[in-house]
Amino acid sequence: MKYIFAPWRKEYILQACDMTECIFCSALKANNDSKSFILYRGDHNFIILNKFPYNPGHLMIAPYSHLDSMEKSSREESNELMVLLQLCLKNLRKNYNPHGFNTGMNIGRSAGAGVIDHYHLHIIPRWTGDSNFMPLIGKTKVVIEDLKTTYKQLLPLFKEVE
Repeated sequence: MKYIFAPWRKEYILQACDMTECIFCSALKANNDSKSFILYRGDHNFIILNKFPYNPGHLMIAPYSHLDSMEKSSREESNELMVLLQLCLKNLRKNYNPHGFNTGMNIGRSAGAGVIDHYHLHIIPRWTGDSNFMPLIGKTKVVIEDLKTTYKQLLPLFKEVE
């Protein structure tokens, strides 16, 4: 068996094991967007990097309201979420030129939600061939870019909107 050492992942794993607070509410309360990897704050929702990305540029859009499902959100919240989805797709295309995207929500534990009390929309850039044997055989996901690099690359694109 081969090992790939990624010591920077330890911080993420420890955070995931200690999820006593909502990660989205904690990121907002921290009031430090660069440390929390918040790229954009809208009127009702914000865009944040996924700290456990499937691929570089894996974003999430979450409402400021701590709601467990989208049907509980206001029309303004849900409308802005779609506008921000368009913005994410545009900026990810501009910066990463992916071949496609996966977007979606996992609402509820049985649907695979890692955070069950605060709904959010995932936007994942995809490239032909980005899935390989590593997660299946090696039980390891290799992400080719660290979060600070992703944040530095995408932040100027989101700042253009403000």
